[in-house]
Amino acid sequence: MHIDDLLTLPEATIQPDNSKLFNHLQIPANWAQGRTAFGGVSAAMIYRAISQFVSSDRVLRAFNTNFIGPINIDEPFEIEVKPLREGKSVSHFSGQIIQNGKICVASQACFGVARSSKVQVENHQVHAMPAPKKAQFIPQIPKVTPKFLRHFDLAISDGGVPFTGRKSSHYHGFMRFSQPPAIFSDAHLITIIDAWPPTLLQMMKWPAPASTVTWNLEFIHPHREVSSGDWFAYQAHTRQAADGYGHTEATIWDKDNEVVAISRQTVAIFD
Repeated sequence: MHIDDLLTLPEATIQPDNSKLFNHLQIPANWAQGRTAFGGVSAAMIYRAISQFVSSDRVLRAFNTNFIGPINIDEPFEIEVKPLREGKSVSHFSGQIIQNGKICVASQACFGVARSSKVQVENHQVHAMPAPKKAQFIPQIPKVTPKFLRHFDLAISDGGVPFTGRKSSHYHGFMRFSQPPAIFSDAHLITIIDAWPPTLLQMMKWPAPASTVTWNLEFIHPHREVSSGDWFAYQAHTRQAADGYGHTEATIWDKDNEVVAISRQTVAIFD
């Protein structure tokens, strides 16, 4: 299933408490990540549900997601959206994926209007990686490579393939959709940022479970429009890892070498 099909949601039902409910949703097996659905697409679906109730003058500033439990592939679930507060400048919404009565993924989104301000700090962080000519990262190995990776082109510049016993704990490279969406939106950006494996997997010598526990995204505005087939640059580094948990930070640039997002994750590893 193409990413645009997953992000096309049915009409919501308005509940008595003013929450909105999207019913009869499913994520197919080709978007699987181990025993659950790929986290990037589940978070993007929540964002797409929330965004339907936000005025166009308010852009996404921050998106926080907790991965609470697995989403069963090819089984129906629902997304519930609740408005938390809508102020003059900033709006807060929550969204949850609920399957079989249990919360699987919970997100909170913050939107804000652009306002006149005398405070301005330019971002000058750039990368020096040459743009790739083709994808070159992880081959599709049955029962080893996550199925969702077939939807992305990843081109590694520095870092190692998972489960190869490397000493490095970072990834530098580029990413894009293997089948470009019709129009590239923030929902697509959320999806693609999560395409890279956790930085710590390359340090393991054999396959072992790992999963993101919490994920924080911050979006830089204003940013330029991008084409659906553009490469995005990605650099992720491990800040610290111990006791079966790792903390990573990543920066994402567009094709013009301008920062468009900052990502932070807490990852649980079971080695």
